[in-house]
Amino acid sequence: MRAEFDVCLEEEVFINDAGKRDAARARTRDFLAACRATYPQVRTELMEPQLVWSIDPVSDLGEARRALAGLRGGIGALASARGLALMASGTHPLALWSRVRPRDQAARGRVLRDLQMVGSRNVVCGLSVGVGVPSGVSRVDLMNRMQPFLPLLLALSTSSPFWQAQRTGLLGYRLAAARELPRSGLPPLFRDEADYARYLDTVVGTGAIDDPRHVWWVICPSPTTPSLDLRIADSCTRLDDALAIAALYRCLVRRLAREAERHRDLTGASQAIAAENCWRAQRYGIHGSFVCETTRAARPVATVLAETLALVAEDARALACEAELDLARWIVARGTSADRQLALFTEAQGRGLPPREALAEVVDWLTAETVGANPTRH
Repeated sequence: MRAEFDVCLEEEVFINDAGKRDAARARTRDFLAACRATYPQVRTELMEPQLVWSIDPVSDLGEARRALAGLRGGIGALASARGLALMASGTHPLALWSRVRPRDQAARGRVLRDLQMVGSRNVVCGLSVGVGVPSGVSRVDLMNRMQPFLPLLLALSTSSPFWQAQRTGLLGYRLAAARELPRSGLPPLFRDEADYARYLDTVVGTGAIDDPRHVWWVICPSPTTPSLDLRIADSCTRLDDALAIAALYRCLVRRLAREAERHRDLTGASQAIAAENCWRAQRYGIHGSFVCETTRAARPVATVLAETLALVAEDARALACEAELDLARWIVARGTSADRQLALFTEAQGRGLPPREALAEVVDWLTAETVGANPTRH
C-alpha cells in the first residue's frame, strides 16, 4: 500500500468450458499465455480452473471500478475466443472437486502434499480487499477489533449456495469449505504485534509452514505491504457488490483506526459470538439476524447494516466513497448473487428442467454478469 487507507482488490474467478458450463479441464494453456501477455496482474491459483487478478492500490474507488471492469471484460473476451468463460462466485454450481486438477507447479505441489484431500477440495473463489493502515496504528489491534463487523461483510457477499452440483441450503457455503484448511476462519485475539510476530516466527521457524501467506484467516495483516487484508467475502458476481464491500471495509478500517476504544475489550465470548454470526451469515445471508452481545437480542442484518453505515458516514465523506458505500443498501434491496442464483434455479426447475440443466442456466447468468454482458441488471 502506498498511502493511508488506499485500497487494493483481488478477485478470484473460475475458468469454465463455455459449452459444458463446467470447470475447464483442458484448453487453458493458450488462454493463460494470452492473459499474461496482456494483463501482467493475472495469476493462476492452486487448482487448474481458477484465476486471480488484482489492481494496484488506489484512493479513488471509481478508478478501481474502471480497472476491474476492464479486467473482467478484457479477460472475458480472451476466454470467449477460446471456448472458455469466466465466472465470479464463491463456489461452482456444477464442478465436482474430485474431477478438478491441481496446477503442476512445484511450490503449489508442496502445499498440496501437505494439505492432501483438504487442499484438493478447496475449489472456491473469494474477494480479497487490502486497506493501507497508517504508520503507528497496530494492524493486529485492528484485526482484533474488526471481528464483530466481519459477519456483515460476509452476508453482503454471499454467492455460493451450490456445491458439488447440489443446493446446500446455505447462501454462503464457500466459507464452510474453506474452513477445512488449517489456519482458517477467525484469527485468535492476539495480545499485540509482538504476540502475533511470535506466532509467525514460531510456525515459520519450525517449518510448520514455509510461507506467511499460508496463514488463511478471514482477516490478516499482509506479509508484504502495510495493509490489513479482508478475505471473508465470497467472490462477487456483480462488480457493484465488490465495490460496496470494499468501500464498507475501507471505511471501517478508518473508523477503528480513529476510534481506538471501539471493541477494545473483546473476550473469548465476544469472538464466539462473532463466529456464531459468521455462521448465520453463511446460512441466511442478508435475510438473517445477528446476535448482539450488548443487548442479547437477535437483530436483522438490514438493521445492522443501517447502523454500520451511519457509523462510518463521516469516514465515507473523508474517503470520497459515499457512492460506492451506498451500493451496500442496494444489495439488501435486491439480494445477493446467491439470492439470484437460487431464484434462477427454482424458476428453471419450475419449467421442468432437471437439476443439472437448471444449474447450467445459473452458470450462464453468473458468466454474463461477471463480464458485464447482462443487458439488464437483476
